Amino acid sequence: MNDSVLTPDRVILGEHEYISALDLVIASAEEKLLIFDQDFSTGDYASIKRYDAIKSFLNKAPTTELIVILQTADFFTTQCPRLFDLLSVYGHKMTVYETNSRAKVAKDCFILADNKHYIRRFHIDQARFKFMLDDEETTSSLANRFDELLQETTHQITVSKLGL
Repeated sequence: MNDSVLTPDRVILGEHEYISALDLVIASAEEKLLIFDQDFSTGDYASIKRYDAIKSFLNKAPTTELIVILQTADFFTTQCPRLFDLLSVYGHKMTVYETNSRAKVAKDCFILADNKHYIRRFHIDQARFKFMLDDEETTSSLANRFDELLQETTHQITVSKLGL
């Protein structure tokens, strides 16, 4: 990877670069990580590397918090078994929600770390994104959007099946 390609605060193209920038933003999180994604099918979420990064974040402190909003949880529950299993160990600090139909029109995805770092993929079908470290203003506006999306969730994903 060429360091000049992965320069913050500009539009970057490419899946490999997107994954590298995700690594940077997730590693920068110390207290809170907010993730909005369509289904985790892009961004290398099924990999051991992503699992290790998220587990490492969750182990940083007793107060770390991870909130995930997915438009569809099927890929997460069936193709990301390591991440899904984190719910059984870290359910007290990790929450995963699925959106209702109104929120399924959103085609971007983003991650916010500690209310100051972010990465935003402009459209799920295109590897065009922007990321920034230490940008509280943009992160704040994306946090407001995250809160709006959180209001449009239908249910929380759990490791145990509930029912009769």
